[in-house]
Amino acid sequence: MSDVQQSKPTYTIHDLPEGTRPRERLARLGPEALSEAELIAIILRSGAQGINVIDMATDLMRYYRTLDALARASFTDLQRHHGIGEAKAAQIMAAIELGRRVMRAAPEERLRADSPEIVARLLMAELAYVDQEYVKVVLIDTRNRIIATPTIYKGTLNTTSIRIGEIFKEAIKSNAAAIIVAHNHPSGDPSPSPEDVILTRRIVDAGTLLNIDVLDHLILGRNRWVSMKERRLGFK
Repeated sequence: MSDVQQSKPTYTIHDLPEGTRPRERLARLGPEALSEAELIAIILRSGAQGINVIDMATDLMRYYRTLDALARASFTDLQRHHGIGEAKAAQIMAAIELGRRVMRAAPEERLRADSPEIVARLLMAELAYVDQEYVKVVLIDTRNRIIATPTIYKGTLNTTSIRIGEIFKEAIKSNAAAIIVAHNHPSGDPSPSPEDVILTRRIVDAGTLLNIDVLDHLILGRNRWVSMKERRLGFK
């Protein structure tokens, strides 16, 4: 028996039986027909020593269970899995980020803030999976069109750390007629806290003084959101 140990082969999609190759199935049936593991396998392109790309993708989905959890995995977290190095971790994160950008992409024609749901879905594409709290202000013109959605705060949120003037600074600079304030709960649960009510009241009072309408304060979770105005929390 030789003292030289042979390395295990690296498997690619082309090593799979033709009828089970994800790329061919996608071309034939469309992407919606593929499982999440198959879609990830296409992104990864190849397996690693001793494991084919389908099994690698399946192991990832078994570990994270949902795409929601996979989307929250860090660059370092992904590399803890067998066969996932820097390149494959980057491929996964790039694909997820592209999906987020598609969800929040607005063409040249400005999106109208005709309902809290429209604004919530726009912002959830960006904030649903982040692990810190963000406060964003949605700037709205006189035709109820969204001008921009700048981030004005990032970090651990409490009512004393938020400078109300910063919320209205961008609105004044952009000559916005109205604003909607939004922040996320990294836990995924958008239930308002007493601090959220206090913050809302402060923002609404400041808007009255500045003659800028505060249309709503949205709290965003994962696939769920709460309108403080609809619940009459912080609004008179």
